[in-house]
Amino acid sequence: MGYFSDYLKRTDDRMLSKWVHYFEVYEREMTRFRQRPISFLEIGVFKGGSIPMWKGFFAEGSRLTFVDIDPDCAQHAEEGTSVEIGNQADPDFLAQLAEKHGPFDVILDDGSHVCAHQIASFEALWPHISDRGIYVVEDCHTSYWPGFGGGYRNEASWIEYAKRLVDRMHSWYTDQDAMFPFDEIAKDLQGVRFYDSITVAEKHQKPEPPTTLYAQNGKVTLSRRALAVRGRKSAFAGKDGT
Repeated sequence: MGYFSDYLKRTDDRMLSKWVHYFEVYEREMTRFRQRPISFLEIGVFKGGSIPMWKGFFAEGSRLTFVDIDPDCAQHAEEGTSVEIGNQADPDFLAQLAEKHGPFDVILDDGSHVCAHQIASFEALWPHISDRGIYVVEDCHTSYWPGFGGGYRNEASWIEYAKRLVDRMHSWYTDQDAMFPFDEIAKDLQGVRFYDSITVAEKHQKPEPPTTLYAQNGKVTLSRRALAVRGRKSAFAGKDGT
């Protein structure tokens, strides 16, 4: 686990609670953000154990903001960090938070784990993610617990919402305009990655539609014609047994 395995040996009395396999995901997804000062937001403070961990992980000079609904969490703020008290499902609070501390390069939702709260926070804060930034939601297994607003294949769960993000990201290519219209989030959603109990949405602003590249005999041409075609069929139709 690199940095994290070393850090865990240096923890103080502020408790940190994470599933063991999360640290590998952190290394994979966040290491590239260590090269320069960034703006980081974590929803959920609990006992404050993650504050010194992230402070040591990211580059010196990073702006680190933490949010919790419990006023007692304010005591965990330390030099170089801010702790804001508010409800992660309150759009007015989140708007004020983004105005004060955003935009953010990395947002990590480790808050209430209630599905409706996860969705509300994402919808309010996604516009405040920097280009090439990521939005991480952890403890997504609560999407399978009815007590958190989830349940297997419950459309109101965070996991089902995240699955729909995959559809929305691909709406550039719709061939069923009435039932599957273009979604504006396709202009800046680069990818959605699923790990055990963690989802990562990556932003890459791309206001222009995807382009097909053709290269032959040293000549490169670009085209968007494929996006305008309807009733597409595979070039292999009838040749592969279908």
